[in-house]
Amino acid sequence: MTVADIVAATRPTATKIWIAIALAVLALAVLALAALDPAAARDTTLFVLNGFVHVAPLVAIGITLAAWILASGASDRVAAIFQGRTVQTVIAATVVGAISPVCGVTVLPLMAGLLSAGVPLAPVMAFWLASPITGPELLSVTAATLGWQFMLGKAAAAIFLGLVGGAVTAIFAGREWARSPLRRNGLAKALSGGCAPCGDSEAAFEPRIWRDPTRRARFVREALSITRLMLIVLTPAFAAEYWLNALLQPDALAIYVGRDNPFAIPLTVLIGAPAYVDGYAALPLTRALMDHGMSAGAAMAFLVSGGVVSIWGAMAIFPVIRFKPFLLYLVLAIVLSMLSGWGFGAVHTV
Repeated sequence: MTVADIVAATRPTATKIWIAIALAVLALAVLALAALDPAAARDTTLFVLNGFVHVAPLVAIGITLAAWILASGASDRVAAIFQGRTVQTVIAATVVGAISPVCGVTVLPLMAGLLSAGVPLAPVMAFWLASPITGPELLSVTAATLGWQFMLGKAAAAIFLGLVGGAVTAIFAGREWARSPLRRNGLAKALSGGCAPCGDSEAAFEPRIWRDPTRRARFVREALSITRLMLIVLTPAFAAEYWLNALLQPDALAIYVGRDNPFAIPLTVLIGAPAYVDGYAALPLTRALMDHGMSAGAAMAFLVSGGVVSIWGAMAIFPVIRFKPFLLYLVLAIVLSMLSGWGFGAVHTV
């Protein structure tokens, strides 16, 4: 079983359920708004369409790159890169996690497969921390929504979390819980695919996907899937941005998460970490919050912590990861998210 097979195995059920729920809620909200206030419904729709037009060029590049990574077989080489010396594997895992389209809860089966195949916890932790923050399509949407400084800042944050998280985890490499971080239960075994060769995939990597009808078909399938997901999460996000701008008074949030509040970044992380805000949906929401007083550092901390630590992701991971490595992950994610916010706030220019 390849890494791609492990990741794909968990996609259909959970993804389809959440897509169905999101579409149903969105449809009901649109109908209710149209019935109660047709003018507001029209203005909201125009704002959403304008938002898509604004981000479309960069988003298209990200979608294309992400679909190519999956169709070419590059994703099937992830596990093999993690084998080797600690320093090299942590660096490799961080880079792969930062550029991989695998993120969020979908990283869970990949982690379980790597750990069950004997990959040390340190590089897996590096990948675990780096992967939810970035990805080709997510970086392109970030640039289109918040600007190039935020895109580069998120990329730097992903590298920072991966390298530091992996290095700290390596300190505990000799501990029993670090050598065997997976719980001994049926769920962990099922997610890992029950296969030791997961890290030794021999699937061919072929960058010229246009030469293979199967790879071309997968490219189209993945591109459509990513596009559909982004439409689903960005539509309500743009609508929320419109209403946030309409309802919030200017500078309403400055007292809590503005530049003059020394506790802005810790407060933002403590709010953003437990709450689940999709990586795409968080971008227009963050833009609206910044328009009303949120500092750049707090915005970055919110984006990073919301991606790395979400209540839904934590609920999915805790049943298969033992308590101590799970606690280490939470501490690293929260502390490093704060440091990323402070660092970005120090270098950000208006």
